[in-house]
Amino acid sequence: MIDKIRDATRNTEYEGRLYLVGGIVRDEIMGRPTTEDVDIVLEGDALELAQFLFEKGIADHRPVTYPRFGTAMISVEGQSVELVSARRESYAPTSRKPDVELAGLYDDVLRRDFTINTLLENLHTGKILDLTGKALEDIRAKVIRTPTRPDKTFHEDPLRMLRAIRFAVRLGFDIEAETWQAIVWNASRLKIISMERIRDEFVKILLSDCPARGLRMLKESGLLREFAPEFLEMQGVTQDGGHIYDVWEHTLHALESLPKEAGLTLRLAVLFHDIGKPRTKTTDSEGRIHFYGHEELGAQIAERVLNRLRFPNSETARVARLVAMHMRIGEYRSEWKDAAVRRLMRDAGPDTPDLLALARADRRGSGPHASTEGLDELEKRMEHILTTMPVHSLESPLNGREIMELLQIQPGPLVKEIKRFLLEEVIEGRLLPEDKESARKLVIQRFGLR
Repeated sequence: MIDKIRDATRNTEYEGRLYLVGGIVRDEIMGRPTTEDVDIVLEGDALELAQFLFEKGIADHRPVTYPRFGTAMISVEGQSVELVSARRESYAPTSRKPDVELAGLYDDVLRRDFTINTLLENLHTGKILDLTGKALEDIRAKVIRTPTRPDKTFHEDPLRMLRAIRFAVRLGFDIEAETWQAIVWNASRLKIISMERIRDEFVKILLSDCPARGLRMLKESGLLREFAPEFLEMQGVTQDGGHIYDVWEHTLHALESLPKEAGLTLRLAVLFHDIGKPRTKTTDSEGRIHFYGHEELGAQIAERVLNRLRFPNSETARVARLVAMHMRIGEYRSEWKDAAVRRLMRDAGPDTPDLLALARADRRGSGPHASTEGLDELEKRMEHILTTMPVHSLESPLNGREIMELLQIQPGPLVKEIKRFLLEEVIEGRLLPEDKESARKLVIQRFGLR
C-alpha cells in the first residue's frame, strides 16, 4: 500500500516531500511488527494530496477531509491512511480540540505526544529525520518523554497522560521523571476527556502484556481516581484463608497470571471479581474475615463502572455475570456429585471456560504456592460429562405448549415451574433429555391433571 503511494507520487511535485510519521516509523526502528495506522505528513496541503491520489486511482474512494485540521483520510487497498498538513496547534483551556495553522515539519513534530513518535521517514528516499534530536536516543534508552514541556502538553491534551502509560506498558519503557510528575500534577484534567476516549486507552492498557503494571501506574498517577475510583477502595483491605496480599494486590497478581491470549472480557472479569470485597468485609467473633455476598455486589459495581465508561451492553452483561458466578467454581470440592457439576455447567453455559480461567487466576493470585489441583479435576469432570450429555444446551423434554395440552391449563407461572422441575430431573440424571413419555408421567404424577 505504501509502495502504491510512493510510486504514484514519484516524478511529481510531491516527490521527496512526503514523510511517514509516528508509530510506524518507531516500530520499524525498533524492529517490531507494527499495529499502527499509516500517517503521512507533508509541508503543504494534505487535502490536495488526497484528491490527487483519488484522481490517480490510488484511493479506494473519495477522501474524507477535515479542513479545520488540514487532514484527510483515504483508503488504499482497504487500509486507512491519514494525510496531514504540517501544522502547529494551540488549545483552549476547556477543550482538547486545537486551533491549527500551517507550519513546517519541525513545528509539526513538536505538537506530537512523545519523542519516540516524532521520527520522520522520507517516503521516497527512506531517510530518517529526528528533528527533536531526542527520539532515537529515547528509543535506545526505553524512555517516554514529551517533545516539549510536559506540563503544557498534558494540560492541553489530557488524553496523552493515558497514552503515556499505554506506551510504557506496551513497549516496556519507563516514563521520564519530569513527564511522570506532570501526569501526577495534571491528573484531574482528565475530566474534560470523554468517557469513550478514556475507555479506549484503558482497554489498550488492559490488553497489553503487562496490565498489572499499567493499573499500578494508573493508580499511582491519580488517573484511576478520575474514571474508576471504586478500585482505590481495594487497597489495604486484608484477607485471610490463604491470601498473602490485600484485595488490590491480589487482583493485580491474578491479572498477571492470565495467559497472554486472554481476551478483554476475561481480563475485565478478573479485574472486577473482588471489587465488592471492601464494602462487604466483616470479622466474626473468632477473628475470621468474611466477604459475604461480595460477588453479587461486585457484579453491580462492575455494571456501574463499565456503563460509566460506555462499554457495550453485551460486554458489560458478560463481565457482570462472570463476577457474580465466580465463587460457584471457586467453591468446588471433590465430593460434589456429577449432578452438581452438571448444574454448574448448565448455569454457566458458554461462559464455562472463562469461569474456569477466572477461578484459576483467582487461586494463583492468592500467593505463589496456591494450587489449582481442584480446578484441574473439575475441568476433567466437565470434559467427561460433555462426552455423555450436551449439558450447556439441556432443556426440559416438554415445551410449554406440550405441558399446557397435557394438563389442560393456560399459560402462567405453573408452566414455567413444571419446565424447571423437568430440567432438574434431567440434570440429576433421573430423566433423559429426549424421553417425553417419562416426562409426561412425571408431570401427571407430581402436578396431576387440572
